[in-house]
Amino acid sequence: MTHIKIRKGHNIRISGTPIDEYYNIEQTKTVSIQPHDFRYIKPKLLVKTGDRVEIGSPLFFDKLQPDIKWASPGGGEVKEVVLGERRAIQKIIIQLDEEEKSVIHSPIKYQEISSLGKTKVTDKILEANLWPLIRQRPYNKIADQNDNPRAIFVSGFNSAPLSVNLDFALRHKQSVFQAGLDVLNQLSDGNVHLTFEADTNCETLTSARNVNLHTIDGPHPSGNVGIQIHHIDPWKPNEVIWVVNAQHVITIGDLFLKGIYDPSIIATVGGPGVKNCAHIKTRTGASIETFLSDNLHIDDNRIISGDILTGKESDLNGYIGYYDTTISVVPNSNDREFLGLLKPGNDKTRYSVTNAFVLKNKTTFSFTTQQSGSLRPMVPINAWENMLPMDIYPNALYRSILAEDFEEMEGLGLLECDEEDFALCSFVCPSKIDIGSVIRSGLDLMKDDG
Repeated sequence: MTHIKIRKGHNIRISGTPIDEYYNIEQTKTVSIQPHDFRYIKPKLLVKTGDRVEIGSPLFFDKLQPDIKWASPGGGEVKEVVLGERRAIQKIIIQLDEEEKSVIHSPIKYQEISSLGKTKVTDKILEANLWPLIRQRPYNKIADQNDNPRAIFVSGFNSAPLSVNLDFALRHKQSVFQAGLDVLNQLSDGNVHLTFEADTNCETLTSARNVNLHTIDGPHPSGNVGIQIHHIDPWKPNEVIWVVNAQHVITIGDLFLKGIYDPSIIATVGGPGVKNCAHIKTRTGASIETFLSDNLHIDDNRIISGDILTGKESDLNGYIGYYDTTISVVPNSNDREFLGLLKPGNDKTRYSVTNAFVLKNKTTFSFTTQQSGSLRPMVPINAWENMLPMDIYPNALYRSILAEDFEEMEGLGLLECDEEDFALCSFVCPSKIDIGSVIRSGLDLMKDDG
């Protein structure tokens, strides 16, 4: 077991941190899959409004890789297929039955998993329409089932603000989690890496077998799988690394042990705009309204599916994203602060990244959507460098992307990156530059260039 100490980064002290208790909510009556959650796919519908589906039924497939289909996270009737510009599929909404039915697959005994081999494991996951659970680096897109990954990474630690405490969410799930890890072992000739927080007391993580265990300590983004890959087994040109969310390891384990797709997840709802900030038992694609009904301090909020740094803006009529397990709520504010340029106040009334490190202040702050400034020329004062725990020069990489210099982008390590790893750089940037979106645009350029 190796230990990784992350020194760069920052834990944002935002109020509304979810407690390690479950908050009871009304169960969602509709669920949705949103194709825009998935990069570089061309979805083709397999259902239409009024069709009946079961949990696990295929809803659409990727025209670029027809074997990859998406499973319905609910059983009932296809209520609506929402189309956007040029008839692009935006949402597939399913009205749930009171008694849902599931597609049944042949279960596998635990002892037999280790002898299945990659072909049988791949075929079973594809047959269950759950291949989108597996993503790859570079590009953070859905994995190509024909690739042979050098390694597979699972992060058992969420460091993002307001995110699920995996120590709490994975308790008492050793058997199914271990089965999922054993399945992943069959998909790669390399190693499966599991990383968790150094002081965890979750036996599901600490007792894992047949994987390389690593402990990690430090501020966000230490929980990002990209940071862990960089420090444990860095990506190299012409190689592929696969990644799987910790809760999706359980989903895969359930498929093999029980023969069903169980869309259940543990999510969090939190932020300054939320009354009861806690963990919630829900499912993939659940309605956001169920999280926030009678649970908001005010009506004017920014609702985010995902964490506050990398999530996507939504609303009460929206649905939680396929890979998201957090609903974050921040009050909207357009008020200009009196004498804001002078920054009167102290470390208890003013949020400061410097104070967080130097004074170790633990006060939390009720953030709003106010940006405290607008886009301005770059100020290269190492603000980005202090937040990025990777051996990469973010300033030079940013400039190479703007110049569309492909050779320079690749040489500076762009393909090892993902925008979530640079989210803190955007947060602290004195020039208000969204460096994360620039990283994604660079990756898109590289992908289009082939």
